[in-house]
Amino acid sequence: MTITITAFEASPDRGQGLARDTRVRWALEEVGQPYAVRLVSFRQMKEPAHLALHPFGQIPTYEEGDLALFETGSILFHIAQRHPGLLPADANARARAITWMFAAISTVEPPILDLQTAKLLEGDKPWSTERLPMVMDRVRDRLKQLSARLGSADWLDGAFSAGDLMMVHVLQRLKPSGILGEYPNLADYVARGEARPAFKRAFEAQLAVFTSRPS
Repeated sequence: MTITITAFEASPDRGQGLARDTRVRWALEEVGQPYAVRLVSFRQMKEPAHLALHPFGQIPTYEEGDLALFETGSILFHIAQRHPGLLPADANARARAITWMFAAISTVEPPILDLQTAKLLEGDKPWSTERLPMVMDRVRDRLKQLSARLGSADWLDGAFSAGDLMMVHVLQRLKPSGILGEYPNLADYVARGEARPAFKRAFEAQLAVFTSRPS
């Protein structure tokens, strides 16, 4: 059965690999599964056909036979369970890798998204100059904790796993802010993820969508 995912027809990140379909592309590349991509416009994302796949009108979605999934955490968990390469064989190590997946999207990503909102959507508000430093401090608190846990290790828990894939992609959102550079081991951690051949293929596929569009 062919796997089909959805992605932005015109990604807001302009091909930087920050859109969440990159996570799914990367996971499928890591486990060696071919997939098709159906591009959707912002208008199509709010139409009944897409809402039947994703009730909140977002991307990505994942279709395989009669299975339809949304939310990248769920999609990655499904891919990692079904195909070898993203979860360890040892039961305890497997559970820890899954825990890191949840930590990435439930603990680390929320303050990072809050920072993006504060800069991009609230920057013109009169209270923005007071709120922004507090938001940045919350991001730094999380990064300090994560940096201490990672230490000098290459990956979060032994070999590269779905937990690292999710965490690296979450941290990539910080690169434009410069905050990630304050934690050299985390910056190196992200660079190691980006150096993986599977990530490069996923990134190039996402970038190709942007570069193929007329300027």
